[in-house]
Amino acid sequence: MGVAVIGAGPAGLAVAAELQRAGVPAVVLERSEAIGTSWRNRYDRLRLHTIRWLSGLPGCPIPRSRGRWVARDDVVTYLEDYADIHGIDVRLRTTVTRIDPSASGWILHTAGGDVAARAVVVATGFNDRPVMPDWPGRSGFSGQVLHAGTYRTGAAYAGRDVLVVGAGNSGAEIAVDLVEQGASRVRISVRGAPYVMPRSMLGVPTQLVAILMRHIPTAVADAIAEPVRHAFVPIAELTRRGWRDPGRGLYSRGRAGSIPVLDVGLVGALRAGTVEPVAAVSGFDGPVVLLSDGTSLEPDVVVAATGYTNGLASLVGHLNVLGNDGAPLAGGGGTVPGLPGLYFTGFTNPMSGAMREMGLEAGRIARAVKRDLSRR
Repeated sequence: MGVAVIGAGPAGLAVAAELQRAGVPAVVLERSEAIGTSWRNRYDRLRLHTIRWLSGLPGCPIPRSRGRWVARDDVVTYLEDYADIHGIDVRLRTTVTRIDPSASGWILHTAGGDVAARAVVVATGFNDRPVMPDWPGRSGFSGQVLHAGTYRTGAAYAGRDVLVVGAGNSGAEIAVDLVEQGASRVRISVRGAPYVMPRSMLGVPTQLVAILMRHIPTAVADAIAEPVRHAFVPIAELTRRGWRDPGRGLYSRGRAGSIPVLDVGLVGALRAGTVEPVAAVSGFDGPVVLLSDGTSLEPDVVVAATGYTNGLASLVGHLNVLGNDGAPLAGGGGTVPGLPGLYFTGFTNPMSGAMREMGLEAGRIARAVKRDLSRR
């Protein structure tokens, strides 16, 4: 095998298409039974939070008919079509459990046997494995606890009191979905003070603003963001409703990996009081959820929108290619010194849009792989 790409999500498909265009044969190995599984398994209400025309992968824009903010099922269809249009060789139900160097390149260990490749691109995803906090007393909670990764629709919780834990984009959208689908009460547990920004401002996508701002020094970008944020977000009113204002530093935090919540109804729900902010969860006591500010509540359901890990430790942890945070030490067209031919893509969450950056990164990787293979 020439190049093995692990993962048939947007990042893996983009790399395979760019490798093909560079004249480098590649095979995509996917553990599940279909392309784009991470998208298929998310909640029904999900849409791209980035604008359609800035979210297409190389060589194939997302059709205009999918609208400005592309729905989950339309993203899945787009990924399927993308693989067909580019003739990508995707081998489903192939789980790679470990990667090891060999004299001629790399060995990928799978349940069906070892696979040799001259180069490997790991594109298994930023959100690979759900993280469920080990809250004290959780096992004795008399209500229902689920991770956001298994949440599908608020219709299943109509008439019930629901606590959403985590105020990132998923938690915010799930809270709104619960309200719209008839939950009797919805509260959202907030640990920090996340920024909230509209998806677009005066018709200009916030993503485009982030792209234009990316080369501006962080301190300057933070200063520019403040009057814009105050103009488009009712900060004083949200503060009165219990949503703490994080203050200046939107781009500082965004460039460190903490992107803002892009509003798809949360601001309106906070203003209406249909979503109520509460403190962080500290533990459980029978039917009671204990909060860090000393208060407590008794919801019927707790939805933990508490994030994911990338799951790379078991795959490549023995190769010393991961940082203390578990993220790859090299990305894009770069490799870790002493380990040529091992690339990573799709393990960041940029303000400029994940799918856009995956496409750009795919081109860099394809060029690097072609150069590397020509030298050997």
